[in-house]
Amino acid sequence: MDEKIQNFKRVKSWTSLFRANYLGVGVTLLLFVLILLPLIAVLIQIFLPGVFWGERDFIGFSSVLEIFDRPLWLYSLRNSLVLASGTAFFATILGGCLAIVRTFWAFPTARLLDIAVWALLITPSFIIAQGWILFANGNGLAYQWLGWEWVSAFVFQPFGLIIVMTLSKFSLAYLAVAAALEWNVKRYEDAARLCGANSFVLWQKVHIPMIFPAFLAGWALVFMDTIGDFGLPSALATVYRFPTLPYSIYTAIHTSPTRFDQAGVLAFYLVVILILALFFLFLFMKKARFDFLNAQAVRFQPRKSKHAMWLMAGNLLFLLIIIGVPIGSSFFISIMDSMSGGLAINNITFHNYYMVLFEDSQFLMSLRNSIWIAFVAAIISVIIGFFVSYVLFFTNFRWKGFIQSVSLISLVVPGVVLGIGYIFIWNQAWLETINLHLYGTPWIVVLAAIAGAIPFAVRLQAGAFAKVPANMMHAAALQGTSKVQRMRFIILPLVRSSLIAAGLASFGTSIFDLAITKMLYPPNYQLIPITIDKSFEQLKYGYSTAATIISGTVVLLLIVLADLLLKKWLVKDIESQKMKGELEHDYAS
Repeated sequence: MDEKIQNFKRVKSWTSLFRANYLGVGVTLLLFVLILLPLIAVLIQIFLPGVFWGERDFIGFSSVLEIFDRPLWLYSLRNSLVLASGTAFFATILGGCLAIVRTFWAFPTARLLDIAVWALLITPSFIIAQGWILFANGNGLAYQWLGWEWVSAFVFQPFGLIIVMTLSKFSLAYLAVAAALEWNVKRYEDAARLCGANSFVLWQKVHIPMIFPAFLAGWALVFMDTIGDFGLPSALATVYRFPTLPYSIYTAIHTSPTRFDQAGVLAFYLVVILILALFFLFLFMKKARFDFLNAQAVRFQPRKSKHAMWLMAGNLLFLLIIIGVPIGSSFFISIMDSMSGGLAINNITFHNYYMVLFEDSQFLMSLRNSIWIAFVAAIISVIIGFFVSYVLFFTNFRWKGFIQSVSLISLVVPGVVLGIGYIFIWNQAWLETINLHLYGTPWIVVLAAIAGAIPFAVRLQAGAFAKVPANMMHAAALQGTSKVQRMRFIILPLVRSSLIAAGLASFGTSIFDLAITKMLYPPNYQLIPITIDKSFEQLKYGYSTAATIISGTVVLLLIVLADLLLKKWLVKDIESQKMKGELEHDYAS
């Protein structure tokens, strides 16, 4: 009898906990299904291969150690580590030095550097890689126009690929260091100079120790983004064999016979490497103290330099390399009848654009499908991000740390790994009986796109939620308002701008996600990354580049137009609310 009473009390306590924190529990379950469960499925597949298809033979760690007996697996692991480590090293130095120059000295065209950094950050890596291939391959623009035979030999080898990745990934380190240099703590510099320190000692003892955590964070971001990158090896497959872990995972799924066991093992190593990188970063940041800001800190103001013109010239040359080469190469190929003909009048044509828009219905269908998927993913991810931010800032839910960690996992885990997990979870026969067999349908791409967009939706909204005073919410609760009313009438009006930014960012990141779409797209269902990638693999460079230019322009125009219309609506709504408040005040008076 006592045991039954204890069980009843235990069930009652859990029921009351759920009722009090139903929003937190719901958000936790949603994030678990969308993000964490697919990753757990990948790990389970390693030790129980075939478990998701009825087989339950436990094989232990033998499959994990099998990588050392398979040359291709080991080669992929080595390539990934070399590419990620080299890129992280050079990109951190390049991005950090550029951020220091941009912060300390004013020069013309400095704003263009900031724009280029953001452009590289949001441009899909496979499009950047395709531009570099068109420029550097044996019959590319570097050879045809400039006669540089050495470019192909330099780029298509490990060190050359590291340089190419450095020029496209340095933006992460640049933003990390630039953020750390936002505030100027001049008192330390003045104290060092009073002690007789020269400029070299000043940098060695003051500036570098202060920004070292930012350099370390930049290194970690570049390393994790590079080792999980699928765009470069996918684009390289047409001209140069350089298998990496993400690409080997993809080929294991899309070759006959399908090797889910191989994909699971390679995904395991990829996840372990990423976890170790995060662990060492957090360990260092936890043990070190860098709390040097106080009320005397002021924002850095770039000072004039006597070498401003040299800085401008160097900046323009750098922009020509990082933007002009990949994007410019794609544009020129799109308007040329043949690569060997150059920019002669008789070789310039717009037939590629005409074919993309009017002769081939596949492109417009792909663009429409991709826009639809990205739109749905953006709306749902913004809603999820709103509720996640509410739970994190305005509830006492005990698993808030878990929610915050899971919401960031998909930002670190590569799309190919997430895609494998979705195949394992949503390709179950028993799901057909309840009409939830999503594999082979567009909805599985939507779910994966939502999972990939959640980190952006949460991070962009969290900053706005942090500014909402908690006492405002407490006061509204004391007046008897419900959670829904507090969300609708207090929080929503105050964070609408962040909702717009989160929605547009989620839309932009979802539409060109090659890794997820290549892993999960249904047969005979066209999506714009697949259309561009397939035409490039088939050496239809004119069609591929024209499709890239058109789709990129359309997406950019949609984002700009939506931003203008939504912000215009927001301003009008705020003005109407203000006018309404003034009228109510006058009436009360």
